[in-house]
Amino acid sequence: MTGTGLTDEATYDRTRIEQWRAGKALSRRGMLRLTAGGSLALTAFGALPSGTASAATPIVKPLPREIFEVYGTNAETRWEAMSGQGYLTPVERFFVRNHTATPTIDVGTWRLKLFGTGLSGGPVEFSYRDLLRLPSETITSAVECAGNGRSYFTSQQGQSVSGTAWKLGAIGVARWRGVRLSTVLAKAGLTRNAVDVLPEGLDADYVTGGVNLGKVRRPLPVAKALQDVLLAYEMNGRPLPPDHGYPVRLVVPSWAGISSIKWLGRIEVSETPLVSPWNTQYYRLLGPGYPAEGTLVTRQVVKSAFELPWNAEFAAGGRQVLRGRSWSGNGRIRRVDVDTGNGWRQAKFVGAAADRGWQRWEIPWRAGVPGVHTLRARATDITGATQPEATPHNTQGYLFDAVVRHPVRVV
Repeated sequence: MTGTGLTDEATYDRTRIEQWRAGKALSRRGMLRLTAGGSLALTAFGALPSGTASAATPIVKPLPREIFEVYGTNAETRWEAMSGQGYLTPVERFFVRNHTATPTIDVGTWRLKLFGTGLSGGPVEFSYRDLLRLPSETITSAVECAGNGRSYFTSQQGQSVSGTAWKLGAIGVARWRGVRLSTVLAKAGLTRNAVDVLPEGLDADYVTGGVNLGKVRRPLPVAKALQDVLLAYEMNGRPLPPDHGYPVRLVVPSWAGISSIKWLGRIEVSETPLVSPWNTQYYRLLGPGYPAEGTLVTRQVVKSAFELPWNAEFAAGGRQVLRGRSWSGNGRIRRVDVDTGNGWRQAKFVGAAADRGWQRWEIPWRAGVPGVHTLRARATDITGATQPEATPHNTQGYLFDAVVRHPVRVV
């Protein structure tokens, strides 16, 4: 099968760019036309059946202020709301990233449609019941927005960036249950020459600057699709809630959250490379330090967060236990160090960690003299990647991985 080594997103992007330059895939001009006009596949399978998705509201679930900070169609989890919550993020505290709004979908009429030149027998449909009858798998995995931490480009580094001003709460770890995408592709008749799949959501078309970019969708190489991608229908032991992709979503471990398409409706399977605005116009690192075409946003970077509110107050001289979590798209966290103002000290790990999740930790601290103090946490993952003091600037504020300076007050 062509492209079987493309399980790393950066390698995948480099390969596709080389193909574009060699004329073996869409030209750069064609790719840019595509980002402005939507996918060539939008009419390849006909219209969606009426009644599949109906009127939507930006976010369905309650958003209490003590748990979430709301940015229009998005809601960020406050880190203090994770204190004492255990390893998994409770569904009612899981962040929400919507490009448009949460749709209302009738599971009885819902169908997952697979089509394209990469299937041997033509288009195939699966109902919700069809998926439930297939062998299931459960994984524990983080889903994290590529812009998580974006606000710190401005507040810590004095740099202008575009997009939602997330702090560090655009991440959640859940236990997902569903069917391997590889199982569904095999049943649909995947050909040996298929190279890309293009999952597409059922939420409303995304319109920006007067341009309709169509449904949210982002291609994956077949190699990644066959490796570990899940068609999830349960989250933490319950059916997916509306805001998190009901009835079925993708979970693409280690890759940026945009790959984990919610409210999945269609998947194009192709023997030629596929593109969308979400890997050409958006989710690319652009700026003076990057090539003209930019660099694709790939797996997430190393981050750490304290389970504390901003400007938390502590009594002077009191003994505290500071707690937090660290994570990386590269795998497990190997070490976490914390600086409370007197140099770095190694934190103690709390509990086990999943390869695709995060690591909890804690460290004792005696609050000193009254005034403003700065807490810092710095993680190192199993590959040796460590959080730096600053993140190279990119115009859309993706993949912030620098050590965050967390202010607290001693009174």
